[in-house]
Amino acid sequence: MGTWKELKNELDITDEEEKVIKMEKELIRSMVAIREEQGMSQAELAIKCNVKQPTIARMEKDTHSPQIDSLLRILIPLGYTLQIVPMKK
Repeated sequence: MGTWKELKNELDITDEEEKVIKMEKELIRSMVAIREEQGMSQAELAIKCNVKQPTIARMEKDTHSPQIDSLLRILIPLGYTLQIVPMKK
């Protein structure tokens, strides 16, 4: 397996697509950190959010891109929401 730069070139990922990937990863990492800070397991969060635990696991493993409604269903019981803010330049 090569470097991210080699894989990016091989897959022909644009800079814009790379930014989306990074933003998504940051969002997921934050969600996991919040869940863990609150001392909650994936199963406990799933019950609170009325979703199945494998849904939380897939989201946290970054195996698929979560939809906004799914994110909100998870973030709201954690006491968080999404906010649109300007990107840092």
